[in-house]
Amino acid sequence: MTRVITLLIVLLGISQLVMSKEKSPNFIVILTDDQSWVGSSKLMDPAIPESKSDYYQTPNMERLFDKGMRFTQGYAPGPICCPTRRSLQVGQNTARHMYQKDQPGWTEYYKKQPNIPRALKAINPSYRTAHFGKWDMRFDLVTPEELGYDASDGYTSNNEGGDKGSKKPSATDDPKLIDEVTKSTEDFMRQCRDEGKPFYVQVSYYAVHLKIFYKQETLDKVNKRPIGKVHRDPEFAAMTEDLDTGVGRLMKSINELGLQDNTYVIFMSDNGGRVSPSKIKAPNQNTPLRDGKHSLYEGGIRVPFTISGPGIRAGAVSHVPVTGVDLLPTITDLAGRELKYENLDGGSLKSLLKGESQTVKRKNDFFIFHKAVTRDPLSAIRQGDYKLVKTWDENKIELFDLSKDLGEENDLSKKMPKKTEELHKLLVTYLDSVNATTEKMGSKKQIYGLWEK
Repeated sequence: MTRVITLLIVLLGISQLVMSKEKSPNFIVILTDDQSWVGSSKLMDPAIPESKSDYYQTPNMERLFDKGMRFTQGYAPGPICCPTRRSLQVGQNTARHMYQKDQPGWTEYYKKQPNIPRALKAINPSYRTAHFGKWDMRFDLVTPEELGYDASDGYTSNNEGGDKGSKKPSATDDPKLIDEVTKSTEDFMRQCRDEGKPFYVQVSYYAVHLKIFYKQETLDKVNKRPIGKVHRDPEFAAMTEDLDTGVGRLMKSINELGLQDNTYVIFMSDNGGRVSPSKIKAPNQNTPLRDGKHSLYEGGIRVPFTISGPGIRAGAVSHVPVTGVDLLPTITDLAGRELKYENLDGGSLKSLLKGESQTVKRKNDFFIFHKAVTRDPLSAIRQGDYKLVKTWDENKIELFDLSKDLGEENDLSKKMPKKTEELHKLLVTYLDSVNATTEKMGSKKQIYGLWEK
């Protein structure tokens, strides 16, 4: 028995020695702003011809999506900027940390939660972490440094990315600071490479959030081709394609720095696109999805989503629903440690990415989407193919089968009362368990003392 114990100790020691010599992976999260599920020239779902733009040209995004696993049912945690950005950091639904009944206490709760930079440093203290671009935590002004980031642009919002200035689409040398944010990221990656440090960097582009800015040469190129039936705004197309150029620069830099074999790249948008980004008369810009930003129909929360990196098959397509709250547990799992804590809503996608499983283990087998406080209260729950949407002020409940009704045109709540009741009970029970409010508690100024942009 003693020999067995001794052998186990030796084997564990060898295992730990081998693991210590393994190089910790790098992570790059590219977060675009207000980019629709159909906001690029990459087909989001091979079975749905309308799941790409009929006007925008984004060859670099196409190449990025082809490098790894494309998720046809990728979701943002929320339908607007700030709540999603908070959720990505802590792997929790927005109902836990932003839309609380206890408004004075939610900020301190949020700052104490495990998050990406702290979790990675706990796995390997050598990790360097950075955030460049739009931070936009709002209201309480929590900074990247308060959450453990080593480098950042500081507290930034829409204003830094171009919300000030011209009220109409305009040409500029660096639209939405795409070049500046990209260069900061390149410099950070180079420094970490030179110092032999693994890194995590979140690249939060200000594009394609309104207002519309673009490079004149890009617009000139766009104007040489016919407009689409759905997408027909040349200035918005130019801004989208300038964003694509920034993404292409990042991918090129990864290769030039020799980081391609040990770097995971995650790409997603913070919420769905706007129904109309300009005054040009056109169909819903998120067609075939219903509605857009601010809404909990698919147009407001389904987003472009891909992950590429070591061990992920190029060109893979997954129809398994995933969400931004899965990023934290996925990143830590890929870095060498499975993350578990009581309030974690997300689950690791590692086995899915490696082709070992077609399921994701989470605390609950459903997704929750929620907003309230300074917004008109809305909630949604998705379990399997069924999705229930509740408009609280109207006490309106709708049920959809997304496998047959992507556009959410056919409300099944009257035809399927048992399923409706079942999902509604799950939704309400969850919101009660996390102390979420389902009321609009006042104006932005009344609640936070700040105007939300």
